[in-house]
Amino acid sequence: MSLRINDTAPDFTAETTAGPINFHDWIGDSWAVMFSHPKDFTPVCTTELGAMAGIAPEFEKRNVKIIGISVDPVESHEKWKDDIKAATGHAVDYPMIGDKDLKVAKLYDMLPAEAGDTSEGRTPADNQTVRSVYVIGPDKKIKLVLTYPMTTGRNFFEILRSIDSLQLTAKHQVATPADWKQGEDVIVTAAVSDEEAEKRFGSFERVLPYLRKTRQPAA
Repeated sequence: MSLRINDTAPDFTAETTAGPINFHDWIGDSWAVMFSHPKDFTPVCTTELGAMAGIAPEFEKRNVKIIGISVDPVESHEKWKDDIKAATGHAVDYPMIGDKDLKVAKLYDMLPAEAGDTSEGRTPADNQTVRSVYVIGPDKKIKLVLTYPMTTGRNFFEILRSIDSLQLTAKHQVATPADWKQGEDVIVTAAVSDEEAEKRFGSFERVLPYLRKTRQPAA
């Protein structure tokens, strides 16, 4: 199963460090970030989960829920939390899914069907494709997918930046240019005529026949 942007995020039930959840019910009317890691007690992942814990309030400000996942059991996640806090200074309070039967990893195309049905005996290398980020909207549609290699730690500020863009462009007929940050100029989409752009945004700059920039609309 290959998941693409605008597909409905597959629903599932799972055990987590915060108790059992139904994924769509857990998301509710919020946005959500589900991010996976190959295995507990591994170096890069330890820094990542701590980094995410450190900026969790920024996600909360944006009405975004965070949930982690690996094919380790919940009991392993709970033990690992102590190491994460010791290494990074941040306590992991967001839920972590224990996907020991690989059900969710397969559902989200992180592992192939032939990967088996248990996490027993699996190494981080066996799980290296379990290294993905899914941003999901309140409509339960997939808005963004990122997959990283084993050796490259993720930049969670980039995920925040992407969410800022996704939330802005969901409300207004604009797009965001390369390296855009909150408060910077945005692009008027082709679906908006010049006349309509003036009514909506007050004014715009025509950079090229097909590229118009304007100030970021108020939220």
